[in-house]
Amino acid sequence: MKTSGLAELEAVLAVARHRSFRAAANELSVSKSALSHAVGALEARIGVRLFNRTTRSVSLSEAGAQFVSTVAPALSTIHAALDQAGSFRDTPSGTLRINTSVGAARQAMPVFIAYLQRYPEMKVDIVTEGRLIDIVVEGFDAGIRLMETVPQDMIAVPFGDRQRFAVVGSPTYFERHKPPRTPADLTAHQCIRSRMPSGSIYQWEFERHGETMRIDGAGAITLNDASLMLAAARAGLGLAYLSEWDVRGDLEAGTLVRVLEDWTPPFDGLCLYYPGRRHVPAGLRALIEMIREYADANSARAAGKRKRRVQPARGTRR
Repeated sequence: MKTSGLAELEAVLAVARHRSFRAAANELSVSKSALSHAVGALEARIGVRLFNRTTRSVSLSEAGAQFVSTVAPALSTIHAALDQAGSFRDTPSGTLRINTSVGAARQAMPVFIAYLQRYPEMKVDIVTEGRLIDIVVEGFDAGIRLMETVPQDMIAVPFGDRQRFAVVGSPTYFERHKPPRTPADLTAHQCIRSRMPSGSIYQWEFERHGETMRIDGAGAITLNDASLMLAAARAGLGLAYLSEWDVRGDLEAGTLVRVLEDWTPPFDGLCLYYPGRRHVPAGLRALIEMIREYADANSARAAGKRKRRVQPARGTRR
């Protein structure tokens, strides 16, 4: 029997991941018809139907499920061998697939821009979604998430500074409402509620002097996107609970006012994470090194700011 090519195997695995020929074709940057032809050719060659197809759904057949479970790790080993051989190149090349959230992607964009400028033969495919996935099963090289959400069997590389949340409202909102002094005061306020990818409502988390609180505030609007929550807060619809990174510009401009700052301590921020049980591709190694450079530069800038703040004023105060 003629041996099938890697492209056909990649096609089958992509369809198996997405349960969709269209989504798999988008991932592989090929037409849907070309992908369907590749899968059909492989099925004809081995004489077995790998997928059950209807006009509305695609699912693995019993033979297809067994085929994928055998081929996926073997193909991963082949890719690792190719990456390892390619690591002897002077300049990394290939494609990195990164899974992350929208907010994390926005924060990481300066690094990705610099990365592509430094390594023009690399491509980066960034997929954003709220839910936390298994990056190995879904075919990603790495992910970027908050450190606390990363699975323990992954290698994590800290990405940027520690982060904090901020409770913010517009000046017009505070013209009508007295600012809260403690989290318990939020029961008298309109809160812009946040819906998690799971469908549950996120409870605002607070901590001070060892005391912790979770608040599920009432409000007229519930959203699942930080930029929409920001717009609602600017419009005076209520208080929003967002990351400092999201609200920094508004706080500096005075379009939003922060409250309860002493109740939102810092926590570990973003990290890039990847599986440690296989060879790390040259392109991913290069990205890891750039992230470490970025983190070191941020730390140096932060140390410089702290040093300038503690310097005594010149002259004698009268």
